Formats: sequence, structure tokens, C-alpha cells
Amino acid sequence: MSLLVISPDFASHYNPLSVLAKAALQHGERVIVATGPNLRGRVEDSGFEWRLLPLGASSNSGIADVDPGITRFIAATKNGPIATLRQQALDREADLLWEPKRVAVDVAKLCDQIEPERVLVDHVAFGSTLAMYATGRPFITLVPGHPSQIPVGTERYGIPQAWPSAITPDFPALVELELLSDRVTRAFTVRWNSALASVAPERPMVDDAFRVHGGRVLYNSVRDAHDSSRDADLPADHRFVGPLVRDEDLPAEFTAWSRRSEDRPQVYVSLGTFLSHRSDVLVRIADALRHLGVRAAIAVGATPIDMLDPIPADWVVAPQLPQVALLASADLAVHHGGNNSVQESFATGVRQVVLPFSTDQFSNAADLERVELAHVLAPNEATVAELADSMDAALKSPPPRVMGRLDPDELVDALFAPPLSMPPRPRLAT
Repeated sequence: MSLLVISPDFASHYNPLSVLAKAALQHGERVIVATGPNLRGRVEDSGFEWRLLPLGASSNSGIADVDPGITRFIAATKNGPIATLRQQALDREADLLWEPKRVAVDVAKLCDQIEPERVLVDHVAFGSTLAMYATGRPFITLVPGHPSQIPVGTERYGIPQAWPSAITPDFPALVELELLSDRVTRAFTVRWNSALASVAPERPMVDDAFRVHGGRVLYNSVRDAHDSSRDADLPADHRFVGPLVRDEDLPAEFTAWSRRSEDRPQVYVSLGTFLSHRSDVLVRIADALRHLGVRAAIAVGATPIDMLDPIPADWVVAPQLPQVALLASADLAVHHGGNNSVQESFATGVRQVVLPFSTDQFSNAADLERVELAHVLAPNEATVAELADSMDAALKSPPPRVMGRLDPDELVDALFAPPLSMPPRPRLAT
């Protein structure tokens, strides 16, 4: 059988998709990955076939250059969660659905050429979801982030379904944000339906384009951390397949750090690609780590390394680090609550201190706090002393159990097990 994986040209989105693709390849299936040029090397090195499929105007390999959108986003994070989510909603209103007709036609042609038995699509790549819906072919949706990225019940896309205790949004501001979210959802759905009508007029329009998904939904999440109050509203055919964590070898230059010291805990720090621009938060984290006397590995991203001076001799500090490999030797991970970091911490049994800034990071932090698997702090308000106290408390707590990955056979079953619902296949207009 064959599996077509449609991925945006972003490493953070490709990584969990690649775990599923690898399981299929090892099972003897043909795997084709359609994505942008930035990921071609990774795709081919993994043994997959690569097909060019641009899904957006930008790409990302792990370090984000400064552009006006990132500048607006970082400025908003300094004004708190509501300001950040508001800015993201406004950007979403303008930026989503890059060239939807072109993407839909390209995906349809690709499917006609390959005739894959299964197509796996990243939910957040909305253009590819539209394209698959337009073709009428069955497809599988992977939710790369928190499960609420596909809203259910009364949830709104882009607004947390729960907040951690350290962050209490102002109620009037939250109501205003909900109204903005409703406006953005309506505008996005109008654009989605307009594009659909231009390429597949026989397909029924949708009421909320953010909720469209394939016949099967896979969540890159651990069920044990999921809020069970959402269960009744989840898609009928869904599976929790997380943590989808890639295998990663430890480069030789990090071997010394990976050797645990009996009396000095080891702490891994990363705020992700875009939030690494929050140098002020990374500086406070570094100050807290020095106070605790731990050995640290810090991925600084866009922050200049010398801003963290003085750097102890046994620390590892670099723009990018092999996160999965280093987490295997860490006692604690300090991160922003991005889903990849959460799932990778689950898979390695690492304690977590979370500082959520944006998007689904608040929901991830709330889930972790509810099941007592993380200490959560508000990144703008947390002092060096508060950071040190939270890290110290986490390090003194029992390590969490490893929430292991599904074995390859279970992942293959999630991809290929019948039945998979198939909507009618209309002719695609060009």
C-alpha cells in the first residue's frame, strides 16, 4: 500500500508526521512526502520519496529570521496572553489559505498520479485540508498540537479551552477576543468556501472551516493528559497516537554533557523557534539556573549567546541543539509549552517547567498542571527567584513515568486500518 504525507515546509510540523511515515515505511509500504524544498534533504535521508508541493510563502528549519510578522508577534507576547492571541487572530485573518486554488489543483494532480491508499494531512496546513476535501478522497488528519486545534463543542479556534492557574485573563478582554475569533472564523470560512466553490462546486460548503478534518483524526498527544470532559465531542474515528517523537542520535560534541553527574541535576531549556526572540525570558532562566548550580543545555535560537554571560564551563549553549537526544539525559525541561516539547518530555520521562506564551501552549500547560506533570509560570511576570523556586521544586519531585510511544505496528494500524470514510468524489474544476 502507499501513503502520501502532505506536510508544510516547517520542521516542527514535519517531525511528528515523519514518525508515522517511518512506521509505514518499515512495514513495507511506499511513502511519498509532498512538501516544500526546505525539507527535501530530511525527507530523502529518511528513505521517503519527495514531491514538491508548496503550501505557503515561507518555510522554517528551526531558526526564525526577523520579519514584520515575527516582530509584531514578539511585541504582542510582551503585553500578555490576550494581546498575543489577538495579534495571532488578526494575522490569521489575513495569512491563512495561501493560494488555495493552486494548492487544491496541485494536490488533486498528485493524488491522480500516485493513487495512494492513504493520505495523511497536517490539520494546521488548512490549504491541504481544503484540497483533500475538494477531491472527495478519504484522508487522515494529524493534529500536531493540542487536541483543541480542532475545536469541539463550544470551543473557538485560537482560544484556549482551559487556562493554567498562573495565567488569569481579564474577563472583558477575553470576551472581546471571543468576538474577534468569531469574526475571523466567519471570514476564514467564507474564503475557504469560495475557494472550494471555484475548484469543486459539487462539494458541500462547510459551516466552520477550522473544524474540517479527515475521516480519521490522529492526535499527537498522550491520552492520559487529555481533558476527559472533551471526549464525548471528539470525532467518531479518532486515536491518540502521541508522543510522536523522532529518533535522534547524540552528536559527539554533546557526549560530555550527557554523562549525568550524581550531585548536579541537568536541565534542558528551549523556548522554540519564534519565542527564542524573547531574550529577556531566556536571560532570567539562565540567572535562575546559575543560582541553582545545575548543568544546563540551552537552545538560544535567535537570542545572542553572549546575552547569557557568564556561561559556566560545563553548560552547553547554542542556537540549535538536538533536543530529543539531550532530553534523554536531562532531569528537567524548561520550555514554552509547544506540543513537540511536551510530547518529547513525556517520551523521555522528564520533569517539566512550562512558560506558555501563545496559541495552544496555554491548553497544554493547563493539561499538564491538571494531571500534576508540570510547574507552570507566567513568562512575563516570573522573577528569577520564582523561576529558581519552581525548577528546584520540580527537581525535588519524583520523576514522572515515561509515557512511551506506540509501537510501529500500532502506528501502522492507525494509518491503514479500515474503515476510513470516503466522501463523494466530485470532478475538480481547473
